[in-house]
Amino acid sequence: MTEFGYTAMCEQTPVKQLVSDLAEAEAAGFDFSVMSDHYFPWIEEQGHSGYAWSVLGAAAHATERLPLMTFVTCPTMRYHPAVVAQKAATMGVLSDGRFSLGIGSGENLNEHVIGLGWPARQVRHEMLSEALDIIARLFTGKYVNYRGKHFSVARAKLYDIPDKPPPIYVAGSGPASLRLAAEKGDGMISVEPLRELVQAFDKAAGPGKPKFGQLPISYDSDEDAARERARRLWRWGVAGWKVNAELPDPEAFEACSATVTEDDVCSVVSCGPDVATHVEAVRAYVDAGYTHVALVGVGADKQGEFISWASKELLPALRGLC
Repeated sequence: MTEFGYTAMCEQTPVKQLVSDLAEAEAAGFDFSVMSDHYFPWIEEQGHSGYAWSVLGAAAHATERLPLMTFVTCPTMRYHPAVVAQKAATMGVLSDGRFSLGIGSGENLNEHVIGLGWPARQVRHEMLSEALDIIARLFTGKYVNYRGKHFSVARAKLYDIPDKPPPIYVAGSGPASLRLAAEKGDGMISVEPLRELVQAFDKAAGPGKPKFGQLPISYDSDEDAARERARRLWRWGVAGWKVNAELPDPEAFEACSATVTEDDVCSVVSCGPDVATHVEAVRAYVDAGYTHVALVGVGADKQGEFISWASKELLPALRGLC
């Protein structure tokens, strides 16, 4: 049975509101939640990018049952994997086991800030593979020494760890990353409703592991307003992952998306007041084989309305799919 989650999007939402939105999402009946982990917003108009791990700590105390998850953290540049392991273990304790670690190879947008450039894709996959090994070893609570091609760990040990290590879900979009997710992760993450991605992962990992997808929704009682908001705040998403992983800052995304139209955006964002329209957009993920679909409400000032509408109309309709 597919589960439907709420996305706390740090790039568009003030940090205190992220916490209150998650509490509202729990009360509204969402099955789980995910949170982006960015240094920058995608475009200047989004206007926010608080530190996700501080917000997650607050959210662990503001909620009681809602599963929490990063979507996704890059454990290779801004953060050393040993530090990510410590953060994730701490979140596992704070949340009483409700935290999952979603990780991926990252974007230039967020990782270039430490001044070490942006590695080629193959190098990023090598780094992610080593990071997964380090994190898994540290989750055992034992001393860890590690020397790889990209990372070293010298006698590190975690003291505050949950009874059960947080599951690790790995973002994948192609053969190499999907193999890595299958070999070293507990499940996969993707943002495309493509059956072939899910099938490739299941073939490599075996059936039964979770598959997380994500879908942006611009809800409004006025369809024109929903479309305008989607174009204004989500035009960066039209170019696709191969472009989005490489651009260095919001100004570059502004330039790249300057000529994107409302129709272009509405090809990737489900827009308007009609529940059936959004159900069909989610159905693509369900039919592709995703076990979890995280929904993004476009626009920070619309979150309360989005959550209330989802509780009363969208979530009941989506559960009819399963």
